Amino acid sequence: MRSRYLPSVRAAAAGLVALALLTAGCSDDSGGPSGGKKSEPASPSGESAPEGTASAAPAKGSVKVERTVATRLKSPWGLAPLPGGGLLVSQRDDGRIVHVDERSGKKTVAGTVPGVQASGEGGLLGIAVPPDNAKMVYAYLTTASDNRIVRMIYDRKKPSGEQLGAPDTILKGIPKGEIHNGGRIAFGPDKMLYAGTGESGEGGLAQDKKSLGGKILRMTPEGEPPGQGSPESGSVWYTYGHRNVQGIAWDSEKRLWASEFGQNTWDELNLIRPGKNYGWPEAEGRGGESGFTDPVEQWRTADASPSGIAIVKGSVWMAGLRGERLWRIPLKGTTKAADPQAFLEGEYGRLRTVAADGSGGLWLVTSETDGRGGPESGDDRILKLKVS
Repeated sequence: MRSRYLPSVRAAAAGLVALALLTAGCSDDSGGPSGGKKSEPASPSGESAPEGTASAAPAKGSVKVERTVATRLKSPWGLAPLPGGGLLVSQRDDGRIVHVDERSGKKTVAGTVPGVQASGEGGLLGIAVPPDNAKMVYAYLTTASDNRIVRMIYDRKKPSGEQLGAPDTILKGIPKGEIHNGGRIAFGPDKMLYAGTGESGEGGLAQDKKSLGGKILRMTPEGEPPGQGSPESGSVWYTYGHRNVQGIAWDSEKRLWASEFGQNTWDELNLIRPGKNYGWPEAEGRGGESGFTDPVEQWRTADASPSGIAIVKGSVWMAGLRGERLWRIPLKGTTKAADPQAFLEGEYGRLRTVAADGSGGLWLVTSETDGRGGPESGDDRILKLKVS
């Protein structure tokens, strides 16, 4: 287990990271210019958090790290559990997809996705496996010209490194940038493929319905507009006005939830409804403005910088990058039912991806080797969590 840093050491480390990012002129969930987040001091002692802020309530539930499943992953980003067992992990910077045996922890390189051009927050990002076809894997990747979604035949019987077939591009033309590439993909209960995209640092794209940037997309497994249930005929966009969607998941009522990076003030958890405008760049967090859909929950950026989400046992579980903690948001009816709770704060560093394990628990992927963390021996890891 990662040792907890002393507060003074953690603060100093955070300052050095922020300074390095400012010097480099790039930004993401960690801070910097060009629309990225700025570090914010904690509220002075004795002051309450601003109205509408999600704070860590006393933990009524529990999270137990049962075991470390795998170690020494390189910039892991997406995680796709396979029907029948096994995990596929995408590695952002080297473009590899790795198979992990969840029992032994053995890692096997399935293959390298051609065309990946990793830079900044771009690279090989989310992956998904159709629930009824373990021989196909979908990937969201950054190329020299755009972000796109491809699918590949996956043959576990072939030798290591040769298990992926040639990629078939099903959707291209998603704007790319050094920041805000989105990247999470998942199959919904309706068997459609959903993708969260970013506005690539150009906020206006989020409101432009002709652009694929700053949207949640919905498409057939072939990348075509789904027709029925789509806000506009002939289009794959589902919702718009997003800054950088990083997590998508469905609850037991088949409602779609999404986590999203804010800029300087509020990170968001949104309940997604087709055709709705989520406000960016005109609104960040709850504003109550006509025509925009407010988030169900929001956090100060230093406390979250949310990435992947999963829903098990009636709660949204949300991985935090800059926040370095796992958030639990209990759900009931159409909104949250109780205050969020925070777990594992600072114990494993940056947390990138969380996924349901199919038996009421979670897989959790750390993100210390992505260039913005402080990797220790064994990073990055996949952890098996028991939650209640």
